Amino acid sequence: MIDVLVVDDDFMVASVHRAFVDRVAPFRVVGTASSGEQAIAAVGELRPDLVLLDLYLPDMFGLDVIPRLRAAGHDCDIMVISASREADAVRRSVRQGVVNYLLKPFDFDDLRPRLERYAAQRTSLLTTVVRGQADVDRVLTGAGLPTSSTALPKGMSVETAGLIERTLRGTDGTLSAAECAARTGISRVSARRYLEHFHDTGRAEVSLRYGAAGRPERRYGWRV
Repeated sequence: MIDVLVVDDDFMVASVHRAFVDRVAPFRVVGTASSGEQAIAAVGELRPDLVLLDLYLPDMFGLDVIPRLRAAGHDCDIMVISASREADAVRRSVRQGVVNYLLKPFDFDDLRPRLERYAAQRTSLLTTVVRGQADVDRVLTGAGLPTSSTALPKGMSVETAGLIERTLRGTDGTLSAAECAARTGISRVSARRYLEHFHDTGRAEVSLRYGAAGRPERRYGWRV
């Protein structure tokens, strides 16, 4: 799971954002905060992986929260969610290492791909073995992901496809749909759908493992 803290001074807005996040696997909201001081305290208590940070907070500008978190030793990632369209705010956000900057108002379809890309890049950081510059570039730029969502069946996302692909590539041997789901944080049904898509397009191969009884288990491996 990827734990998320939602920071917004509007209770209703925070509730909407929380509902959006909870719809995207493998994310879960572990808490909310309505001010900068509350956010800093909540990070210390909850240790989230990702903070969705509003900029217009009642006690401080949102970006001023980030250096205080770093000074306290917290390395959580930050995604800015704000109505601020000021270029300086965007520049400061980039300098402080935010993983994304999403303008309000937005809907679920705006947030979802950003969360999925974050999850995919996070998995790359955790699993990639750096053998050369190409591996570094792949982590930093997302190289290796499908380049267009039109190449995928309706209902599939580029980011989730990339996550499944990297999971298969980084596995010695094969994975079942259930094992792939456990490693990526998505549902078994969704994992099976993506795995079957890769098999149908020739990028993954399938083998059958027979047990003592029942249907054989389908095992998936990336085609080298």
